[in-house]
Amino acid sequence: MSQQVTGRPDYGRVVVVYGGDSAEREVSLISGSAVLASLLRSGLDAHGHDLAVGGLDALEALRPDRVFIALHGRGGEDGTLQGALELLKIPYTGSGVLASALGMDKQRTKQVWRALGLPTPESVILDARADWPGVCEALGVPLIVKPVHEGSTLGISIVDGSESLEAAYQEASRFDAQVMAERFVEGAEYTVSLLGDRVLPAIRVEVPSGFYDYEAKYLSNETLYHLPCGLSSAEEAELGELCRRAFVAIGGRGWGRVDVMRDAEGRFWLLEVNTVPGMTDHSLVPQSAAHAGVDFDALVLDILDTSWEA
Repeated sequence: MSQQVTGRPDYGRVVVVYGGDSAEREVSLISGSAVLASLLRSGLDAHGHDLAVGGLDALEALRPDRVFIALHGRGGEDGTLQGALELLKIPYTGSGVLASALGMDKQRTKQVWRALGLPTPESVILDARADWPGVCEALGVPLIVKPVHEGSTLGISIVDGSESLEAAYQEASRFDAQVMAERFVEGAEYTVSLLGDRVLPAIRVEVPSGFYDYEAKYLSNETLYHLPCGLSSAEEAELGELCRRAFVAIGGRGWGRVDVMRDAEGRFWLLEVNTVPGMTDHSLVPQSAAHAGVDFDALVLDILDTSWEA
């Protein structure tokens, strides 16, 4: 039986959905376990459910009053789970079906941003018959090759010439049928978390290897997260407003994270949006929230509050 948290609504039975069978399964298991432990510390009637075990039938059998989505990647972050929960009339955290599906598609997200005049690096879709030298000429080198529908930097490569572009395409295509090449922006990398109508403090990510890949994101203890990020208050406000607009542009709601590069001339370039960000001990949203005075347990409840909007 749950206890009502002082100053909070009665959440009823909360089920944290995590795991699944996407390429981000392991990260999702860690995120979900951390969220579940937090909800239990707060005295809620909370349960965990690995979607790969029993699927939606087992989830429905738990009779949730609301769902905390900690399922990263395809199947959980792409609108699929959101649509199923809407059919089951179960409230859930975070963005709805359309924003989730759009946010998971990096190329279509960029098309929306471009249509609204928001800055994002030029990109093209690749296939096995691509003109590799032509792509390099159009985008310049180095360039980035990445799967269109994956997160956690899975399958991503930096390419410095046409001779390595096809190999990078083949690597990315192991993760997704759609692969894109994107103009490389050299400079500092920032990430901005959004929680309800709040823009949380920006983080500047510094990686000794120079490449924020899967290992740097989740495994390495050498990756540096600068808080404060080193921007002036005016620059950080500009960055925060850009990320807020980028999130709203795809229909995002509740909470999310936007990743940005800043070039040598000081211009910000939008890379991608995350509608179900990580909640591991290396994750960026908890770090940013803590810097703003919101501890992990309060953050989890704040995110759970977004389920009232679904």
